[in-house]
Amino acid sequence: MRECISIHIGQAGVQMGNACWELYCLEHGFQPDGRLHESSTASLADSSFGTFFSETGSGKYVPRAVFIDLEPTVVDEIRNGHYRQLYHPEQLISGKEDAANNYARGHYTIGKEIVESVLDRMRKMADLCIGLQGFLIFHSFGGGTGSGFASLLMERLSVDYGKKSKLEFSVYPAPQVSTAVVEPYNSILTTHTTLEHSDCSFMVDNEAIFDICKRNLGVERPSYTNLNRLVAQIVSSITASLRFDGALNVDLTEFQTNLVPYPRIHFPLVTYAPIISAERAYHEQLSVPEITNACFEPANQMVKCDPRHGKYMACCLLYRGDVVPKDVNAAIAHIKTRKSIQFVDWCPTGFKVGINYQPPTVVPGGDLAKVQRAVCMLSNTTAIAEAWSRLDHKFDLMYARRAFVHWYVGEGMEEGEFSEAREDMAALEKDYEEVGADSGAGCEAEEDEY
Repeated sequence: MRECISIHIGQAGVQMGNACWELYCLEHGFQPDGRLHESSTASLADSSFGTFFSETGSGKYVPRAVFIDLEPTVVDEIRNGHYRQLYHPEQLISGKEDAANNYARGHYTIGKEIVESVLDRMRKMADLCIGLQGFLIFHSFGGGTGSGFASLLMERLSVDYGKKSKLEFSVYPAPQVSTAVVEPYNSILTTHTTLEHSDCSFMVDNEAIFDICKRNLGVERPSYTNLNRLVAQIVSSITASLRFDGALNVDLTEFQTNLVPYPRIHFPLVTYAPIISAERAYHEQLSVPEITNACFEPANQMVKCDPRHGKYMACCLLYRGDVVPKDVNAAIAHIKTRKSIQFVDWCPTGFKVGINYQPPTVVPGGDLAKVQRAVCMLSNTTAIAEAWSRLDHKFDLMYARRAFVHWYVGEGMEEGEFSEAREDMAALEKDYEEVGADSGAGCEAEEDEY
């Protein structure tokens, strides 16, 4: 067994978690109370879903997940929701007072009170695992709990489970729309704190997903449920190889090995195809080359940036459904001939492939069409540095006037931490620049760096 524990932090994390576990239950044939459907013959003995579910003495299956929020309302929605019987009551942890969009509250004051009980629960879950592989952490960069508490918890997990993988699914602040004025502060503080503690971080930004819902699915006014269900499909594709048996399975550690050339450069760009509504799917062919090409379209990305301005270091293509290796190889060969897709000159092969025979499942009444095959591409490209420089610029504008800083200092944080975090982000931008430089030019600089 190679178990994974999912940790859902703050409002965004908890709601993403809700959508993900809803989808996992549909994929594995579980009822909302955690029992298998009568028609299903699967059992933990002959299946891989034990990586995400543990079996109880009464034959129920319980997610290996913890939901944490510093205020109760969002977690209460799960406690009273459709899937309330799925989770162990102790897996749903909520405090009394929220972090108020303030990183310092989540990290120093309010978060400190709850962190021990969370770690205690994690320890119990880890003890139930035979071979714990790692943690999947869901949170947002912009909120107080998602930024402050997530970074506090990851620091503590690094101490307790140093060798285990930690993969993040983070909601990155969108370029135009924002839900909080202080998002740039929280994002940069949390990225600085977790940079050392996270092995790989998959970012999604709400604006990119809004656009996809509008353009591809015809949803004029997407709700968070629409967005989260789309994110759930991506998470499901990334974790499918851990939960099902397939032709070419990809392990958690395999992602890191193939996608992260240097420890700090661990922010792959996520693309998913086909994202298509039922009435359109009827008229589409959706062959392997077609969906593979769609992955290289900026319109299908989960973060707004333009990969044509950057270079790819590595691509991981995760196919699921009716896909055979021959088609995949032909599609990749075609991609390599395209001039618009540039790889760095020090990475000649560049593609990692995973194939899983389980086709994607759709939520009944959801927006997505039921398709025979889908692909999720994780690509490490220097273009994602655009997203960081955008955020750094917003941070600079506010910090130059020391706007809103007193709220953070008032919670026991030192002002020096702001400038330290900002310097770290400047170094990250520089790292991306050097990695994208041609080998001849960048070698001397890189040798000093690493």
